[in-house]
Amino acid sequence: MAAAVAAAEMGATVTVFEATHRLGGRARSIDSTGSDGVTLTLDNGQHILIGAYSETLKLMQRVGIDPEESLLRLPLAMPYPDGSGLQTPSWAANWPAPLNAVAAIASARGWHWSDKLALMRASLGWQRAKFQCPPHLTVAELCAQLPTRVMSELIEPLCVSALNTPVAVSSAQVFLRVMQDALFGQGFAGFGASDLLLPRIDLTQLFPEAAAQWLERHHGERVQVRRGARVQQIGNAGLRWLLGGQANGRSFDDAFDQVIWATAARPAARAMLAAKDIAAPSMAALERWAATAEALPFTAITTVYAWSPGARLSAPMFALRASPSADQSPAQFVFDRGQLTPDDPGAQGVLAFVVSASEGDRADLQQRVLRQATSQLGLNALRPLQTVVEKRATIACTPGLLRPDMVMAPGLWAAGDYVKGPYPATLEGAVRSGLAAAKAAQQAHDNRQS
Repeated sequence: MAAAVAAAEMGATVTVFEATHRLGGRARSIDSTGSDGVTLTLDNGQHILIGAYSETLKLMQRVGIDPEESLLRLPLAMPYPDGSGLQTPSWAANWPAPLNAVAAIASARGWHWSDKLALMRASLGWQRAKFQCPPHLTVAELCAQLPTRVMSELIEPLCVSALNTPVAVSSAQVFLRVMQDALFGQGFAGFGASDLLLPRIDLTQLFPEAAAQWLERHHGERVQVRRGARVQQIGNAGLRWLLGGQANGRSFDDAFDQVIWATAARPAARAMLAAKDIAAPSMAALERWAATAEALPFTAITTVYAWSPGARLSAPMFALRASPSADQSPAQFVFDRGQLTPDDPGAQGVLAFVVSASEGDRADLQQRVLRQATSQLGLNALRPLQTVVEKRATIACTPGLLRPDMVMAPGLWAAGDYVKGPYPATLEGAVRSGLAAAKAAQQAHDNRQS
């Protein structure tokens, strides 16, 4: 949808094919049934944005979503239920970066001054090195000199939430890029770069559905968003690309001079290998691209939604002490959906537990999370509502990972959070990829016309 908005603004005639009837892909709303039989709107994963996600926030605003109203802003914080952890004091909430981060570190509860000074020294060292490091370095190696408390209460949960990859195998270079933007970057439109932004509305409404409505209002004469339209075949005819498939039970076969392929990596790779009537140079390029995409490692994210009448946290979000090897502690974060959407009666008492880089089956993870809720939050009566497991939620962001290029073949472009770029597989990474693909496609079209 980012690509569609950008292409339409550049004057292109655009057709969006969406295989399902609900926009958003891996960041979409889902329907669930509450204990009273009432339908609840949840998400297929609990997402966090930060103030440094400038392109995502800018695009949301462009299509009519007010980030101030649609996102709950929390100054840099990673508090634990026992009161310890990192949290920006209220008097420093509006300080510019990196002063707000310094204030948060200096006032971290439960940390010794040696912990705080070690983190400050490390952060300033990363800044002096211009947030660059050897490409083979892991986050664990980058942070080897940091105290145990800093690692367990900040670096490890931050890394696994941003990169969805454990510190022992995460790319230090990508982690440093996130730290650069979050701690020393510029926030968007009044947000601090390190602010945590929690969605107050479901993920489909947060951007993709608003984008579709905006496209219809402003560019309806030359933009179509075709829902329930699954592209099953791609082929080539001279200078045009042919897309064939099924839309609501009927076949279609359409031609385009530029195509942006915006599915997940594995379906994209398989579609390219099955492409028809492709000339030898382009087919070889597609095979190389598909081999790179097919080889990407992936990690899962599990979100456990649970409910209890009157369940309410003392803050909208808490970090949890996760111990993957322990039976009762798989989740790194918990969110109070009732506080995020206080006007929604169905959300009251609903908690979302996030297990990044998750392993194990759905039922086992669900039971372990409920035990963790009892031990760390004192909640004994939680009942599971729905557990969502995205087995291929993100690429495993490991050192030196080879990611596929945006260019697949002449006139054919890839967009997705897995495509080569400086960001990990986040909403911001996906948006930036879509914008870049639309710009490249329009430039290629203009060059061909001239």
